[in-house]
Amino acid sequence: MTVVLDGRSLTLDEVVRVSRGMEHVELAPGALDAMRRAREVAEAVVARDDEAYGLTTGVGVHKRARVVAKGHDRLLVEQHLVAQGQAAPADVVRATAVRLANALAHASTVARPELAEHLVVRLNGDALPDVRRLGSVGQSDLAPMADLARGLVEDFDLARGEAIVLLNQSSFSTGWAALAVADALVLLDALDVAAALDLEAFGCADGLLDPALGELRPYPGLQVTLRRVAELVEGSERPRRNLQDPLVFRTIPGNHGAARDAFGFVERQLAVELNTAQTNPVVTPDGRVVSVGAFEILPLATALDLARLAVAPVLSSATERAIKLLTAPLTGLPEGLGVRVALAESALSELGVAIQAFAAEARLLALPVSLELVSTTQAEGIEDRTTMAPLAARRLAEMVELGARVVAVELVIAAQACDLRGARLGGGTERALELVRSLAPFVGEGDPLPDLEPLVELVRSGRLGRLG
Repeated sequence: MTVVLDGRSLTLDEVVRVSRGMEHVELAPGALDAMRRAREVAEAVVARDDEAYGLTTGVGVHKRARVVAKGHDRLLVEQHLVAQGQAAPADVVRATAVRLANALAHASTVARPELAEHLVVRLNGDALPDVRRLGSVGQSDLAPMADLARGLVEDFDLARGEAIVLLNQSSFSTGWAALAVADALVLLDALDVAAALDLEAFGCADGLLDPALGELRPYPGLQVTLRRVAELVEGSERPRRNLQDPLVFRTIPGNHGAARDAFGFVERQLAVELNTAQTNPVVTPDGRVVSVGAFEILPLATALDLARLAVAPVLSSATERAIKLLTAPLTGLPEGLGVRVALAESALSELGVAIQAFAAEARLLALPVSLELVSTTQAEGIEDRTTMAPLAARRLAEMVELGARVVAVELVIAAQACDLRGARLGGGTERALELVRSLAPFVGEGDPLPDLEPLVELVRSGRLGRLG
């Protein structure tokens, strides 16, 4: 399959397919024609020597100066190479490149079609440079975009104004956000399955999954979670041990549902940001070059903050359920889920420490960052806004990675409790247990703890979540 870029219809799924599945891209013929028309507008501005930011003038505080030196655009790229730190993951760089290519296809920049075609060739050939992850405040990802631009101009001559087209984009933030959101959605599905296994392991009452709850509290996310978990445990013969189970069990539909509803909003914001102008200056549909602040991606930055705030309580509740499953007075099973009472071994007890560590780190990543403000003295006080969108995206990705480890531990603990209890499980939870046991054996007396990495990979792959 090939993803066709027209600047207006790029989807989250397509970003993932190009970034991780190495799917090829091509530019829509209509987009190429629109880019030619936009470039003609830019050429007319240059020919008239009109004042146009970044096209005939310098950038930032140097906007008062006219561009006269040959090779100014290449030098502009070089002078923005201020990024630091580790290189971003390769899939993030590819996501950045496909978002940038789509931005060029949008035909709201002064770039020539040839620049977009060159970028697509490099993307399809997987010949993209390293892009360092630190240095952007989210009002255009100038520093990481300069890393990408430098690699592109090694064998390509920039025309007047094309440097700022490459630099003055938020494609790095948007590309990383797309991958992080896609992974978070996979994690939410896996959390539903793990929660269903928790219900079996604890011996929860039926009331928490009563379909009336979806009618009384008609949140779409709650209704989805309620249906998924109920289907997973259908046919279960677990002992119903309590009239009212602890809140972290009883509130699973509302807890997970709140996260799903939050991500519905996040996905809508991301869908807009994947297909909109993110630059300065812009070429308007009526043929003008206008200086604007189209790189302001606060809608996405605040959505990413919301995403992390929504995931944090879900991971906290999953952790608390796992801890309760290790606690003999609450489960009626041996302490630490050992194979017998009064066992001197730790059994699974120490997994309780690990899961709390993972969840604690994840919660600390939930602090909103879009409220941060940089110094207003930069560029004579002109550059006085920030979104911190790259940090918002990176923290979501890190939170999801920790979340996969939370679920991996949760699965080991719940599977052990289900095996000790020995009751017939629901159809979906039985399949989940079989999947867990194919990767992590039951911990018997004298056995070491299983390696968690295969389960972490299971969660990330999406296979577990598809059971629900």
